[in-house]
Amino acid sequence: MRVMAQMAMVMNLDKCIGCHTCSVTCKQAWTNRAGVEYVWFNNVETRPGQGYPRTHEDQERWKGGWKVKRGKLKLRAGGRLRRLAQIFNNPDLPTLQDYYEPWTYEYDMLLSAPLGEHTPVARPKSLISGKDMKITWSANWDDDLAGGPGLAPKDPVLARIKDQVSDRVKMEFEQAFMFYLPRICEHCLNPACVASCPSGAMYKRSEDGIVLVDQDRCRGWRMCVSGCPYKKVYFNHRTGKAEKCTMCYPRIEVGMPTVCSETCVGRLRYIGLFLYDADKVTAAASVENEHDLLEAQLDLLLDPDDPQVQEAARRDDIPEDWIDAARRSPVYQLAKVYRVALPLHPEYRTMPMVWYVPPLSPVVDALRETGNDGEDLGSLFGALDTLRIPIEYLAELFTAGDPGPVSASLRRLAAMRAYMRDINLGREPRPEIPAAVGMDEETLYEMYRLLAIAKYEDRYVIPKAHAETARDLEELACAVDYGENSGSASGPFGEVSGRPVPVAVETFHALKERQTTEVIIPCQLESSGVSSTRRRASGSVTST
Repeated sequence: MRVMAQMAMVMNLDKCIGCHTCSVTCKQAWTNRAGVEYVWFNNVETRPGQGYPRTHEDQERWKGGWKVKRGKLKLRAGGRLRRLAQIFNNPDLPTLQDYYEPWTYEYDMLLSAPLGEHTPVARPKSLISGKDMKITWSANWDDDLAGGPGLAPKDPVLARIKDQVSDRVKMEFEQAFMFYLPRICEHCLNPACVASCPSGAMYKRSEDGIVLVDQDRCRGWRMCVSGCPYKKVYFNHRTGKAEKCTMCYPRIEVGMPTVCSETCVGRLRYIGLFLYDADKVTAAASVENEHDLLEAQLDLLLDPDDPQVQEAARRDDIPEDWIDAARRSPVYQLAKVYRVALPLHPEYRTMPMVWYVPPLSPVVDALRETGNDGEDLGSLFGALDTLRIPIEYLAELFTAGDPGPVSASLRRLAAMRAYMRDINLGREPRPEIPAAVGMDEETLYEMYRLLAIAKYEDRYVIPKAHAETARDLEELACAVDYGENSGSASGPFGEVSGRPVPVAVETFHALKERQTTEVIIPCQLESSGVSSTRRRASGSVTST
């Protein structure tokens, strides 16, 4: 057993209202620069819908992730020889139109137009070519089923179950069970993007499992873009480098949550640590039956309360406070203990580390519309058993098409609602409710506290990086360019506002001090001596 730590996230989809605050704040923090106008490290998709980029879940077309061939894991895009043959002409790359062509408006027309009878119009201008354009798509075009029957049937997940339902039922499903799905990089245990990179620029940090891009080594081959089945690696057309979600590692290293988590108005995100057995990752991802992938992934996650696991973690140089953080981890509780959080598309075999609590609210709303009690346990269980379409859709998203774990998760959530309603109404709690889903009263109440009323420090259990490793964590191939030849025309305050400042210019704890202090302190930046170090999953450190 080789114990490693993995930073992970859980999102409670019942709480997402589709406000896109997480997307906007992430955009301002990481991709508010020239060359990445179309890039959204965090985006919120409406389901059913095509997603971003369009139909990214159709791996028959995009060939992302892994497949099992003769009992061994193989990249779906092909081996080294095939990728070498396609290195200058990759047919599996999404085009800009699959994302969208970013635009701005001719605002000067509004400011300089003379007085007249008609109101001036600000024409949309392409941020790529600078020419007039017609807006036909964007990152959130599917919001609230924009276009309804014209767009939603193109959802690859919905297409896989179309033979099981009629058009009438399908459209009823879309109207009744629309929900939002926030997406970021999965920071997988078995990342296909890392395996696809010919130059070795993609790597997974050994400290916390965050997947990053070494900008110095990246040569812009874009094999990582096609290799990622979630399409969460992007190409900066200004610098010719790949960029992706960094899980806000400068904040994580000082014990602060990601920007998307910090600014989420629904408080639906949880961040914490998993301890996992690194020696079993390949075997878990190689299981033949896709329905076994979820259990194989759960088996990788080690019990941090097990004395043997703790001893093995200390042997593998995991700090004591990190072991304690793993014991208090909300993501471990939701995924492994309560079994209500599920990974996104485990059939891609990348072992994703962003998990989701499936939405129960649409089922409750559907019951209320029929005049039934939406919080009654019997009504809820009956609805879950009869409304097979939403469970099948969720199963295609989270369990490789197996409805069993999805149904079990929804039944636990339904039991929690019914049990807590009795308590809140002053009734005697019914122990038969948690017993019906294989839980006891104390465990069910703890799950309620974590999902409903958990405090900040309970939702985000993030251990700090150690001072002795701070230098190893500096700069880490940050996606933000620096220097006279960076090719970027934007800076920390938006377009053409100056040049970005490297993360490592600040002292190790300056970020947290600046964001938590009650006194305004002038920022003192070092003018030179910025080191660029990269610590890879092997544990070796290289400097440039």
